[in-house]
Amino acid sequence: MESPSYVGFANLPNQVHRKSVKKGFEFTLMVVGESGLGKSTLVNSLFLSDLYPERVIPNAVEKQNQTVKLDASTVEIEERGVKLRLTVVDTPGFGDAIDNSDSFSAILEYIDEQYERFLRDESGLNRRNIVDNRIHCCFYFISPFGHGLKPLDIEFMKKLHCKVNIVPVIAKADVLTKKEIQRLKCRIMQEIEDNGIKIYPLPDCDSDEDEDYKEQVRQLKEAVPFAVCGSTTLLEVKGRKVRGRLYPWGVVEVENPDHCDFIKLRTMLITHMQDLQEVTQEVHYENYRSERLAKSVRKNTNSVIKEDNAVPGGESLTEKDRILREKEEEIRRMQEKLAQMQAKIQAQK
Repeated sequence: MESPSYVGFANLPNQVHRKSVKKGFEFTLMVVGESGLGKSTLVNSLFLSDLYPERVIPNAVEKQNQTVKLDASTVEIEERGVKLRLTVVDTPGFGDAIDNSDSFSAILEYIDEQYERFLRDESGLNRRNIVDNRIHCCFYFISPFGHGLKPLDIEFMKKLHCKVNIVPVIAKADVLTKKEIQRLKCRIMQEIEDNGIKIYPLPDCDSDEDEDYKEQVRQLKEAVPFAVCGSTTLLEVKGRKVRGRLYPWGVVEVENPDHCDFIKLRTMLITHMQDLQEVTQEVHYENYRSERLAKSVRKNTNSVIKEDNAVPGGESLTEKDRILREKEEEIRRMQEKLAQMQAKIQAQK
């Protein structure tokens, strides 16, 4: 028999956890970057599965004429009884053309389409079984061969930072020395700040978190942009099997933190998966939703004005005006709430 002072709601987190594990988790990751930066290899390395078994690599002539198309691959991953429905959206053709001025439109359209579909499902009858295909995180791959960000990188991130959580990644980091990587990281972060680009801010730790977790988050924040290299090849090094890349001078171990930030990137993605989904829901989706509602209210207001001009007296239009005013008031409240959330996220940086 429990003591009279014990109610039992301390078990609530366990109930929530069991229900979530049973239901499984959904996560959508978008990878963007020029061809040849190792995007597919990195994704396969992160989740230990082949997401692109039937991919055909286009030749140079095909690449010149190729437009950006979006390629979504879904895989069900189960680990210790926990199910993850992972969708990876690749963007073949991005940055490969001679004129890349239209590289963004297909990607922007795709992100908006997923928000629109979610909004439609949320407003529909079958709200209990909504499939969430919204983009929760975007890995943006930066070439290691330049001296920082290209104009295309800056333009792309500026267009997308209000719609999706951007995580910048330096690709093929094994072509650079440690000093070169550090210099490139500083340069990229400076350019991101100078151009007012908002990348995904890792959440600050609460004061009651343990010291190991605080140290982990501090190291992850310092590592941005993550300098990574991927490999699905198993090699033998000093009697143990490692995933890595073999060079004449030795082996680059993908999962060795001294060789690259692969482990840090994976840790960031897995430990903050819930936060990435929450920021998508509470900031980016709410932003889209309030804009859509504002547009529909403006459209309705214009149609009411037209009808008012057309119908003498306009007795039946007073009810419409009242509904429109209520909608406008609701949108104003939502926009204020959204502004407060964004200010809070900015303050946490």
